[in-house]
Amino acid sequence: MKVKFPFLIGILFILTALQGYAQDTFEYLIPAPPPVSIVPEFPEPLPRQFRGFSLGSSLETLEAALVRDHLLHFRGPRDVSFLPIREQTLVETTGSSFIRRAHFQLDNEIVYIMSFTLDTRLVDHFSVFTAFVRRYGEPVILNPREAVWESGETRVSIERPLTVKYIDRLVFDRLIEESRELDNWQLFLREDFLADF
Repeated sequence: MKVKFPFLIGILFILTALQGYAQDTFEYLIPAPPPVSIVPEFPEPLPRQFRGFSLGSSLETLEAALVRDHLLHFRGPRDVSFLPIREQTLVETTGSSFIRRAHFQLDNEIVYIMSFTLDTRLVDHFSVFTAFVRRYGEPVILNPREAVWESGETRVSIERPLTVKYIDRLVFDRLIEESRELDNWQLFLREDFLADF
């Protein structure tokens, strides 16, 4: 079969035109949609309570809330420890389902720290973090170990692997200051004693 030269030139011309058209078509980039922020315009105030447990509540109120909560296995006085330092109390209990353990620290029988260790098989760190950002905005501290939200009265953190901690900053800061004063006084007494040599 004999192919004519003008026919081949016509085919090459068509292929060249199609190649140019194909290149123009595939070089067009579709712009990505603008990112959607999950941070609220007006974040809610930081919570001082979780599942009926509140910072600032008494030991009796805490124990009653622990008995009512179906995710925790509170055993009464066996889960309550009195610490000899500064009239502090520690309540520690196990949980089921989403909460593996719960710790409550009390000063003068008032809750100032609540800590909930969650079961990472049932809830993940990203989901808890996202829920906090959607309600309370961006954290003030974010690093591989923790994300922290703070207000004048409250500090809430999500610590790895997955513990959510609520702290009454006013009580906590007061206890830190008292501890510093005690350390300074002990250092003064030590220096005074050494001066006797």
